[in-house]
Amino acid sequence: MKGEPPQTGLAKGLIVSWQRRKKWANSTYSEYSIKNTRHGPVFTQEPSDSIFPLSTDDKQVFINCRAKGNPPPHYRWKVDESELNTESDPNYSLVEGNLLINNPHVINHGGVYQCIATNSFGTVVSREAKVQFAFLQNFSRKSRNTVSVREGQAVVLLCGPPPHYGEIKYSWVFNGQRSFLQQDARRFVSQRTGNLYIAKVEASDAGNYTCAVRNMMTNATVFSSPTPVVVRRDAVMGEYEPKIEVQFPDTLHISKGSSVRLECFALGNPVPSISWRRADGNPLPGKIKINHSSGVLEIPYFRPEDAGVYECVAENSRGRNVARGQLLFHNVEHLQWLQTLKDAHMAIDANLQWECKAIGKPKATYRWLKNGHLLLAEGRIHVDTGRLTISRISLSDSGMYQCVAENEHGAIYASAELKVSCSLLVERGRTSEGQQEVGQTVMEDGTLRITNISKSDGGRYTCVARNHFGTSSSTGTLMVKEPTKIIIPPLSLDATVGQSLVLPCEVSSDSSLSPIFKWFFNGKAVDFNRQEHFAMIGGGFAGDLMVRNIQLKHSGKYVCMVHTEVDTVSAAADLIVRGPPGAPEGLVVTGITDTTAQLSWGSGPDNHSPVTMYMVQARTPFSIGWQTVRTVPDSVPGQMMHATVKDLNPWVDYEFRVVAINSVGVGEPSTSSKQIRTKAAVPKVAPVNVSGGGGARGELVITWEPVPEEQQSGEDFGYVVAFRPLGSNTWIQTVLASADASKYIYRNDSIAPLSQFEVKVGVYNSIGEGVFSNVVKVFSAEEEPTEAPSRVWARAVTASEIEVYWEPIPPGSSSEKIIAYEVD
Repeated sequence: MKGEPPQTGLAKGLIVSWQRRKKWANSTYSEYSIKNTRHGPVFTQEPSDSIFPLSTDDKQVFINCRAKGNPPPHYRWKVDESELNTESDPNYSLVEGNLLINNPHVINHGGVYQCIATNSFGTVVSREAKVQFAFLQNFSRKSRNTVSVREGQAVVLLCGPPPHYGEIKYSWVFNGQRSFLQQDARRFVSQRTGNLYIAKVEASDAGNYTCAVRNMMTNATVFSSPTPVVVRRDAVMGEYEPKIEVQFPDTLHISKGSSVRLECFALGNPVPSISWRRADGNPLPGKIKINHSSGVLEIPYFRPEDAGVYECVAENSRGRNVARGQLLFHNVEHLQWLQTLKDAHMAIDANLQWECKAIGKPKATYRWLKNGHLLLAEGRIHVDTGRLTISRISLSDSGMYQCVAENEHGAIYASAELKVSCSLLVERGRTSEGQQEVGQTVMEDGTLRITNISKSDGGRYTCVARNHFGTSSSTGTLMVKEPTKIIIPPLSLDATVGQSLVLPCEVSSDSSLSPIFKWFFNGKAVDFNRQEHFAMIGGGFAGDLMVRNIQLKHSGKYVCMVHTEVDTVSAAADLIVRGPPGAPEGLVVTGITDTTAQLSWGSGPDNHSPVTMYMVQARTPFSIGWQTVRTVPDSVPGQMMHATVKDLNPWVDYEFRVVAINSVGVGEPSTSSKQIRTKAAVPKVAPVNVSGGGGARGELVITWEPVPEEQQSGEDFGYVVAFRPLGSNTWIQTVLASADASKYIYRNDSIAPLSQFEVKVGVYNSIGEGVFSNVVKVFSAEEEPTEAPSRVWARAVTASEIEVYWEPIPPGSSSEKIIAYEVD
C-alpha cells in the first residue's frame, strides 16, 4: 500500500498529522519549541453579551475571540445560526480571530454571534453572545398641539420618545432655559414613560415644554418639539382627592442583588403628599432611598427579606388613595461547573467515558458536540445527560468534544480533546524502523521531528502505520528554502503630535518565495483599509509603514511581520509621541470659605514634554460649561501642585478640575472634584431694573428683576422694599420672604393719582441684611376716567345679537389715557 495515501480511517488520521508537520518542516526550525505540544484549539477569550454604542467616531465594533492551538487555529463566525462570509461581506472581517464589524447597523448586525476555531485536530465553538447596539434617533420635527388647562387642574405632558435602545434618562426643559425643570412635590418626570406630570397647575406654569431624552451609553441627547401650555383663567378648578397617575406593577419578580425602583405620583388639589410603607407593618429598611419628594422609592441590592407588599399612599385634605404592589424574591443561580472535562489520549479499542456536572437554578440540561456538531447517541456512542461513553474507540473518534450545560438564563461550555494513537513506522529512502538518521526523532504520536535542518534533509518522506487490521502509508516531499531575514528593520523613534514619519522594513529572502508584509500596533494587526493614519509603501521585498498626522494614541510598539510560504520573521520598534500633557490626578478640595477654596492635585503623564503651567476651571449649576477661575498665584507653574481659587460666590455648589499645559499644547482636564458648597455670607448683589407704575387707584406698584440664585449667598433669601413720597425724609419698609418675588403693591386710598415716590429694593438672607439698589422715582397709579362716552345707541342684528355704537372720548379732553371700553 505505497504511494498516495488510501482513503481509509487509519490513513486519514495519519495524513492530517503528517501534513501539519510537513508545513513545520518547511519553516525555520529556530521557531520550534519542544514545549509547544501539538493539540487542538482551546479558547483563551470568548465573545460575551455586549451592547455597543452606535455613536463612536470610528464606526467599528470588535467582538473578541482568541484560541490557542498547535497548529494555530483558523476562525469562522456564525450569527443567528447562519455562517458569515467574511471574504465577500464588506461589513465583516477577521483580525486574528476577532470579528470586526465595520459601519454596524442596529438591525442588520444585531444578533447572536458564535466563534468557531478549527485546526487539524478538530473544531470547538464558543459560547453564544448576544450583540446589541445602543442608539437614539431624533424626535419627529412635527409641531405639537397646544395644551389648554385651567388653574388648579392637573396636566400630563406626553414625551413620546423616538426609537432607541439602551438605558435612557428623561428630563424636561421649560421655556428653553439652560437647566432642566426641577422636580418637586408638584411636578414629576417618570423614568418609565418620560411623561411630565403636574399635580396642580399654577399660572406660572404657562409656557413651552420640551422633552429631553439622553442615551446613557452613547451620551447623545435629543429634544422634542415644544409643547405649548396655556393656563386658562376663566375658571379655577375646585379641590379634589388624589388620583394616583403613576404607579408600579401589581407583581414584580426581583433577583438577588438587583436594584428596584418604584415610581408613584398623584394628581390632586391641593397637591397630594406621597408616603411609603410596607403592608405587613414592618418598617422600611434603612438602605431604602426615597427621592423626588417621595415620588420614587429605591431598594439597592435586593435580598429575600426585602420581599413583600409595598404601598404608596397619596393624601391631601380632600381624601387619600393607595397603590400597592408585591415584590417577589426570584432566586436565580447562574450555571457553574462542578465537574468538567480533561483531555484524553487513548489507544484504539479502548473505552472512553467523560462526565460533566453543573449547578444552577433552574436545573441544567446537557448536550454534547463533536467538532462543533451535535453528537447523537447511536451505535458505540451513548449519551446520558452529562455522561458521554464511546465503546471500542477508533481513529475516527479523534477530535474536539464539548459538553454544553444550559438553562433559561444561559449556557456554559466545557471542552476536551480525544487523541487516538496506534504503533507507527517512519521510512525515508532506505531508512527502516529503528534506524532514523542523526537529528531525526519519531515522536509518540508518530510525528517525525527533524532538528538543525539543512539542504541535505530535502527529499521524499514516507510514514507507514501498522496494526492488526493491516498497513497504510503516506508520502510527502520536504523542500528546504533559504531563510528570510530582515535587513533594514524599523528603528525606535520620537515624534510630536501632528508629524508624519516612515518606519522601514526590508527583507532578503529565497528568490522563489514572495514575502507578505503585515504590521502590528500594540499587538493588533493594522487594517490599512480602515486606518486613515497608516499606509504601507514600497513593494517587492520592502513593506515600509507610513504614519500620518501622528497622535498620542500612536505611541507604542510596532512590529513588522513578514510571511513566506515556509517561514515568518519579525522586527519591532518603539514609537514615542510627544503631546499635550495627560490629565492631572487626585484632585482634592479643602479650606472652603465663602469666596475661596484650596485645591491640590498630583501630576499626570507629561507625554514626554514637561508641564509648564496649570489652569483651574470651575462649574456650577448656573454656569454654561466649564469656566476658568482666578487663582493665587495668578499663573500656577508646572512644578506647583496646589493653588487657591478666589472670587467665588457664597453658598453655591462648585465642581473643580485642573488642566495641564506644556510646550505642545493644552492637555486633557482632570476628573472633576466632588461637588462642594461655599459658605454662606451676607448678600452683596442688589436687585436691578427697579421700576414700577400702573395698577389701580390708590396703589403704588414696585417691580424689580430678582437676584439670581447663584448671587443670593445663603438660605432664607428675601427682599426689603423701601419707599417714600418725594420730598419726605421717612422711608416706609416692608419685607418679602420669597427669593422669587419681583413685585410689591402698596395700597392706600389716600395716595393721589400719579404721585411721585422714591423707591429702593434691598436684600437679606439668614446671615444678615445686604445692600440696597439705587434710588429710583416711581409714579403711583392713574385715576379712573371721569368722562363717559356720548351718543350711545344700538340696533338689532338678529334675534339674539345687537350692535352697540358710541362716540369715543376725544383725545386731550381727559387727563387719563383711555385704553379700553366696557359694555354693560
